[in-house]
Amino acid sequence: MDQETAETLIALERSLHEPATRGDRQQVAALLAEDFVEFGSSGRIFNKAQTISALAAETPSADERRLQAFDFVVTDLAQDVALVTYKIDRSQTRTGTARTTLRSSIWKRIDGRWQMLFHQGTVVPAL
Repeated sequence: MDQETAETLIALERSLHEPATRGDRQQVAALLAEDFVEFGSSGRIFNKAQTISALAAETPSADERRLQAFDFVVTDLAQDVALVTYKIDRSQTRTGTARTTLRSSIWKRIDGRWQMLFHQGTVVPAL
């Protein structure tokens, strides 16, 4: 995996964490492949339309959860297909609660642009 492609994929992942992107149906639709599937940390399975609707319905508040993404690793799976893995720490300022999830996404270059095919979030149990 060349550095430029890895940086592009990490930037695309990070963009999906931003409220401005999440609330923009067209932007999210462009980033997700038509046959996108997510296995959520809740255990639920979401398709592209469900994901777009859920993200658009989010309402950031003054007590916005702080999200910190780190430990990104980008791995080639095949030509124009890559796996991006990382961790997210999320803390809620009002309650002081925190949660860590392991994240993995499969990205594919489709018609010259990267689109996410699959995403999974797995909660790391508190010890």
